Parts: sequence; structure tokens; C-alpha cells
Amino acid sequence: MRFLNQIPAWLKNKYLLTIVGFVVWMLFFDDRDFFITAQKRQELGDLQKSKQYYQTLIGDTHKELDQLKINAFTIEKYAREKFLMKRDNEDVFVIQPAKEIK
Repeated sequence: MRFLNQIPAWLKNKYLLTIVGFVVWMLFFDDRDFFITAQKRQELGDLQKSKQYYQTLIGDTHKELDQLKINAFTIEKYAREKFLMKRDNEDVFVIQPAKEIK
């Protein structure tokens, strides 16, 4: 009983101990603790950036598709660039970048 008299009164307060216990539990032991929540927010930010990138890419692809439906010159240009097609009297040279030597 003698050591109980040496403990400060604010450490004996049951409300303070309950609040401290709750905060410790929420920060470290809960399924949705602070660190996991921060990690999930980071992942959400990355996914939102990825979503924006793919939405932009889809928009560009739709514009290109519309041009392919309308313009015959665009169809020829697309075939030449993507599939390396050529006319009968032409030669096609494909130049690839050199690989870096380490």
C-alpha cells in the first residue's frame, strides 16, 4: 500500500487511463489503426492518379478512333505507323534505338 501513495494523483485518474488506453489501442492495435489508414490513403492517391491517366488515355483513343472512322488519310497514316505497312513502290526502314552498354 505504501507504493500507491507514491503514484501521482493524475496517474490514478480512471478517465485519463481510459482515454490513454483508447488512444494506444486506436494507434497501434486496431484493424484500422493510424498507420494502416495512412498507407491506404497513399494507395488511394496513387489509384486516383492512375485512374486520371487511364481516363486521359481512353479519351485520346476515342479521338483517334473518331478520326479513323472519318478520314481515309488518317487510316493510311495509322497503318504505316503502327503496322509498318507500305505502298508497292516504297521501302520501309525501321530504326531502333541502340541498347545501352553497362
